[in-house]
Amino acid sequence: MTIAIYIAAALASLFLFTVELRRCLMMYQQNSYRDERYRIWLRESGDTTSGRRLCGLILFFLALSPFCPHTAATVLAGVFALWGGIVMARAKYKKPLVMTMRARRIFVTAYVLSALIAGVAVVALGNNGLLAGLFALCEALLACYCGSHIILMAANRILSPLEKQINRKYYNEAASILASMKDLRIIAITGSYGKTSTKHYLHAMLSQQYETLMTPGNFNTTLGVVRTVREYLKPYHQVFIVEMGAKNVGDIKEICDLVHPWGGIVTAVGPQHLESFKTIDNVQATKFELVDSLPVGGLAVINNDFEKIADRPVDSVPCIRYAVARPDGADYVARDIEYTPTGTRFAVVRVADGKELRLSTRLVGECNISNLTAAVAMAQALGVSDEKIAYAVEEIEQVEHRLSIKRIPGGLTIIDDAYNSNPVGSAMALDVLSAMTQGRRFLLTPGMIELGGEQYDRNRDFGFNAASKCDVAIVVGEYNRNAILEGLKNGGMPEENIYTVASFAEAQQLLMSKSSPGDTVLYENDLPDTFK
Repeated sequence: MTIAIYIAAALASLFLFTVELRRCLMMYQQNSYRDERYRIWLRESGDTTSGRRLCGLILFFLALSPFCPHTAATVLAGVFALWGGIVMARAKYKKPLVMTMRARRIFVTAYVLSALIAGVAVVALGNNGLLAGLFALCEALLACYCGSHIILMAANRILSPLEKQINRKYYNEAASILASMKDLRIIAITGSYGKTSTKHYLHAMLSQQYETLMTPGNFNTTLGVVRTVREYLKPYHQVFIVEMGAKNVGDIKEICDLVHPWGGIVTAVGPQHLESFKTIDNVQATKFELVDSLPVGGLAVINNDFEKIADRPVDSVPCIRYAVARPDGADYVARDIEYTPTGTRFAVVRVADGKELRLSTRLVGECNISNLTAAVAMAQALGVSDEKIAYAVEEIEQVEHRLSIKRIPGGLTIIDDAYNSNPVGSAMALDVLSAMTQGRRFLLTPGMIELGGEQYDRNRDFGFNAASKCDVAIVVGEYNRNAILEGLKNGGMPEENIYTVASFAEAQQLLMSKSSPGDTVLYENDLPDTFK
């Protein structure tokens, strides 16, 4: 019977460690397998000192105490491990682990390291028989559970030379494919925000005339582009639209050195990812790595609505500047914007000759009009007719979670801007919400992230703006709670119309109890599991 208890405790400990290692790997993956970013998340989230982990440490040291019988300690460890493992196994995550080949390699290597730790413990402490060995195994697995993040980073460090070799092989294959397609026209798109939407809009327009490929989903890193080239790019493609993301200086240049774009669009330079960029000047320099990489005969299309774009001269290539809010100095301007129940009507004017292209779209929001204007400028430069552009714009579907509007059963109108919030986009989303005059207007948000030293002030300003644009505000989570609440109260929103909840699930329940048919709900941002 005693042996059975020890075996059960060891199995429960193994179960707990396995589930915890998968969870840690999920968070490690969300931080791009970068130790510095993962350590920041560990520090800010308090994950290393969570209640379960501290409980595990207490049990670990309690079991080593000469005053605690091994059997009692083993039973306690087994019960804790079983309970903790079941709780974590049942947890739901917004962005679950994707078990890629790299993730598998890290997981297996971490498991091997843990097995070595457990083996050493069993050899060192288990020389008094089977029960002593099982006790040592439980203790080792409990220790590995408490230090799973350390084991994971160690596994990644061990695999680093192999990963570099694999990545270089794939990179060279992609470079070879691109070099073989001499007539392929490559258009790159970057910006603090708006790049994904602009990519979709330009793809819709160019596809009217060319065989066009765009990087799918969030494949906007060097490895994402490499994968796109290797798996999706075909000899018949004529245009390749590459979305380029960045969180550090040099990230855009690295992708440009691979694909060598002919044309580029810079949609925005704003305070996004300031935690890694540190300053707005670094953001500007990084986004303009794209423009600086274009060939002499290329074309840059840049958004003059942003001060850090308007004040940046471009002399190396022909440059088209577009604008919605600040038309002075722009070559393409969006005018006569009229929002309708079915979308938006507007005109794109080419300032040089006054030529006007009138368009209708299902999209709403000034940000979408701006992104469409950029795509129109590039499409016209590539010879796509106005008729084809107008048809494409009219047929463009709303990009999911990017200021899309839909009605749901129950009579609610949902403005879905949940993908990724930023100071400019969130203000535009509030403007759209404010224009909804039927029923009450609800804001559901956890605020904005990755704004560095401006995090608190930007979220406070967002709350202040929201106070006059919505009737009810539901603030989700703790990450930006104090800043948003301060802004809402300073903006004059009655306290009885402000709610705080711990999760989106709780927010949904509250929303259902407070809303009525005809009301409108704005979902502004949906933080991943790396933020609470």
